[in-house]
Amino acid sequence: LYDLTLMSEERSQLTDHTTELETAQVGIIMGSDSDLRVMQAAADMLGQLDVPFEMTIVSAHRTPERMMKYAESARERGLKTIIAGAGGAAHLPGMVASMTTLPVIGVPVAVTALQGQDSLLSIVQMPAGIPVATVAIDNAANAALLAAQILAVSDPLLAERLHQAHRAVPAACCWRSDCQHFAMRRPRQCCAKQKRWLQMVTEGAASAARASRSLTARHASFCGGRCR
Repeated sequence: LYDLTLMSEERSQLTDHTTELETAQVGIIMGSDSDLRVMQAAADMLGQLDVPFEMTIVSAHRTPERMMKYAESARERGLKTIIAGAGGAAHLPGMVASMTTLPVIGVPVAVTALQGQDSLLSIVQMPAGIPVATVAIDNAANAALLAAQILAVSDPLLAERLHQAHRAVPAACCWRSDCQHFAMRRPRQCCAKQKRWLQMVTEGAASAARASRSLTARHASFCGGRCR
């Protein structure tokens, strides 16, 4: 019932990240398949952190009964937190939060002429007693990280994976700025900088190969290949 059927070949690649529903700990929902361009980042992030999740379309306006069944059965099905993406009036996160005591994280999606500001205000301005954690417009990746941090409170292994991911953030930021500098003036040192940052970020990480591919791609996009 809650599987997301992806009609196009491009969107079908998301199924590689999904898990069996009975093991899902995070539910990713959205009001329309057009929101998938944003919510894919949440699926990718949870997949990288090895957090089991499910993904489906639940519209607060077009399928209100489905939304109610999803929210009311979420805890029984083993979910521990829900990520809800919505644009425009963006009632989905708040409505789901009103029907479950699970943590709900809202992702404002930019789909109107207001560029997501309407969605942001709609999700963040919840009445007292019905909280919805809200991330930045179109920032589904942060929603996934927040969901993982909630789960990591009682999961030491996930907490360690998050720690490794957290270490990579400042390293990648500093390395990127150095890469831009050295790409303009000293191309060979740019390449050397990349290798040193890469070694520091991936040291002790369980997914060093994945981190290597990610940082190499970022490096190429900023230095333009001039250090090769």
